[in-house]
Amino acid sequence: MEKMNQINFQELTESITKASQKIIKNYLENSTGYAHDNRDITSTFNSFGSKLVADSKEMKKVQDVYDIFIQSQQELWKRITERQFDKTKEYKPLISPDKNDKRFRAPEWDEAPYYFDFVKQSYLLVSKMMKDIIENAGIDESEKKKLNFYSQQYIDAFSPSNYIATNPEAIKLAQETKGQSLIDGFKNLLADIEKGGITQTDMTAFEVGENIAVTPGAVIYENELIQLIQYSPATKNVCETPLVIIPPWINKFYILDLRPENSLTKFIVDQGVTTFIISWKNPTSKMGHIAFEDYVEMGCLKAIEVAQSITKSKKVNTLGYCLGGTLLGITLSILAKQKTKQENPVNSATFLATMIDFSDVGPMGDVIDNALVKKLERGELTEKGVMSGHDMEKAFNLIRANDLVWNFVVNNYLKGKTPTPFDLLFWTNDNTNLPASMYLFYLRYMVLENKLSRKNALRICKTPIDIGKIEVPVYVIGLQEDHISPAHTTFTITELVSGPVEFILGGSGHVMGAANPPAKKKYGYYLNGTLHEGFEKWTESADFFEGSWWTPWIKRIIEKSGKQIPAIKNLGNTKYKKIEPAPGRYVKEKCEHYSTNNSNSH
Repeated sequence: MEKMNQINFQELTESITKASQKIIKNYLENSTGYAHDNRDITSTFNSFGSKLVADSKEMKKVQDVYDIFIQSQQELWKRITERQFDKTKEYKPLISPDKNDKRFRAPEWDEAPYYFDFVKQSYLLVSKMMKDIIENAGIDESEKKKLNFYSQQYIDAFSPSNYIATNPEAIKLAQETKGQSLIDGFKNLLADIEKGGITQTDMTAFEVGENIAVTPGAVIYENELIQLIQYSPATKNVCETPLVIIPPWINKFYILDLRPENSLTKFIVDQGVTTFIISWKNPTSKMGHIAFEDYVEMGCLKAIEVAQSITKSKKVNTLGYCLGGTLLGITLSILAKQKTKQENPVNSATFLATMIDFSDVGPMGDVIDNALVKKLERGELTEKGVMSGHDMEKAFNLIRANDLVWNFVVNNYLKGKTPTPFDLLFWTNDNTNLPASMYLFYLRYMVLENKLSRKNALRICKTPIDIGKIEVPVYVIGLQEDHISPAHTTFTITELVSGPVEFILGGSGHVMGAANPPAKKKYGYYLNGTLHEGFEKWTESADFFEGSWWTPWIKRIIEKSGKQIPAIKNLGNTKYKKIEPAPGRYVKEKCEHYSTNNSNSH
């Protein structure tokens, strides 16, 4: 009690008052969006319920699943009771968490008197019942996916690990600290409410240009939309053909240039490849008019042109990551129709965690439907000019809510701890906005209607887009646990392009899998699978290798990069002069804060 008596109650009261005001203000500003979310969730479950009531066979399926659940609960109670009172009998849990589920790994969940073990397994049985009901239902696949997405949010939210009364780790810590962990957790909660978001890492531990994004170089060109960075050579000789990297503009480019030890950019430069990378402008509300074709012309095409001019190379190799790869595919299609093979400035293309076929975009696609897109088109985004980067971050967090939301609820609020510094989480919290015009075009015509994968179904820069016209050598890199660009979806690029193609499957997810240096042998990669017979056939026939996909990929790029020439230390040229040191100004611009009127789940 001595520590508790040291609480500054006046300060605490002021913090509670500020937090309450913040919550009320947020609700009033976003009430329209919340109402839409509630309507969509309610109508989805009401529609499902109505179909069950109207069909006796469907109700019978639900009843059968429920009967199995009741029997399982009875068996669970029997096993827990025997475990408590009969030590001679071997105990086996009725249901166990998935091997990747970190929530219940602590020994406290399995200790006598086994109350928490019972709570844990009961929760897992309820979760299984909910999933089985949806899975067995005779409904169309799109409705099933939406039900699964919304149900998963509730399943994750009501985990016993998220509440003090049912989390043995938090209870034990509170006892050991005489309640101080709970006090610290409450203070953390109030601070996060004031901040407007959950703290995932120590944001003061990193600074762009100081300890991340520090590969030496300079901005040698800029326009309204991009700064183009040229990196300083790290070797005496370099390949004559440069590499132009097109990162996504949903997040900032330095995911490819974090700390020196996990910087893909530094790795490439160290191999003797002259490297350029686009740093996208963080759009303000005045840039809502920026269209997808502006990203092609002012971004991708201009970067290629500048790289050619500076290096005096007729060709460039290219790498597009995530949405940057989607842009690269569109650009290559346009170039294929406008240029001859000799005139085409692109020598090869790498698509890293990229989707061009959007038929399966993973969990986020479960809730992107025509109603949502129409809602945004009617003025919700056009009024403020941009899709808020903060809203985009929240949406991506919900794809992996246990890892990116509830994990920090438990750590920060129930245990009163502060998150450790982590460069990748710093990057995910350093958001960028998206221009309304570009985003709505992308959302409707690519994600919802999947026109990019269909021959000439989409026109950009007054050109019908046909990915099949891409004949340059292509390297497609998928990532095994990617929830943003699923590996089997990225694989379809190999079936859309017409030229030589190779598929590499790296380990881990969309972010960790990209920032995966060779020294980190945790994940490995797959190569040499059979192409043109589907993703499943490729995975069955591919060979596994230790290390990182960076290694075989850079070997391919160097093979496509011509002869060795002396490196020129001076960056830029007389036409494109050095503007400022890398990483430049654009990457340091922060998101404006908007009243979102926009769904966190969307």
